[in-house]
Amino acid sequence: MTQTPAQPGEPETVFADMWFDPACPWAWITSRWLLEVEKVRPVTVRWHVMSLSVLNEGRDLPADYRHFLDRAWGAVRVCVAAEERFGPEVLGALYTALGTRYHDRGEAKETDTVRAALADAGLPEDLAEAADSTAYDEALRASHGEAMKLVGEDVGTPVIQVEDVAFFGPVVSPIPRGEAAGKLWDGVRLVAGTDGFFELKRTRTRSPIFD
Repeated sequence: MTQTPAQPGEPETVFADMWFDPACPWAWITSRWLLEVEKVRPVTVRWHVMSLSVLNEGRDLPADYRHFLDRAWGAVRVCVAAEERFGPEVLGALYTALGTRYHDRGEAKETDTVRAALADAGLPEDLAEAADSTAYDEALRASHGEAMKLVGEDVGTPVIQVEDVAFFGPVVSPIPRGEAAGKLWDGVRLVAGTDGFFELKRTRTRSPIFD
C-alpha cells in the first residue's frame, strides 16, 4: 500500500484498508477501534464494502441467521450505490451512521433505518432505493471479492489490509480506547506480518460491547 510522505522526524502515515458489512456487530467494534488507532498512531483508515450475505450464499444455515442475512443485503447495496455516486470518501460517514443506528441504538435493519442513516451522513435519501435492487450486486461482489482474495474464503468481516499484510479481525470486545488501541494495533501488525502466521483464536465468552 502507498504511504504519505512524512515531514523530517515524523513517522510516515500508513493506510489501513478495512472491508466491512454494516450489519456485523463485531466489525463495528473493530471499526471503532481503528478510529481510536488513528488518534494515537500515524494511520489513516480507508473503507470498503464486503457482504456476509454474499459470503454465506448457498450454505446450510440456521433459519434465524438466514433471516439476518436476507435483511443484510439492503445496507451493503446502499453503501455501494453511495460509493458509485459520490466516491469512496463517503463510506466512512455512512458506515458510522448505519452502525450507530444498528448497534449503538438497536434500530431495526430495515429501509427506514437506512434512509435515516443516509440523512445523518449528509447523503440523499433516494439512495435507500438501492436496498431492494440488484443493480449494484455486481459491484458489491467485486468489492467483497477483493477482500476474499487477500485472506481466503474461510473468514468473515472485517478484513483489514495494511501495507502488504492482510488479516481477518481482530475480534475484540469492548472497544479498546486511547493507547490501549495503539498497543493492540502494534501487536496485530506484528503477528499478522510474521511469515507463516495464520491463526490465533479462543472461544468468545463475551458479547459485543459497544460503549
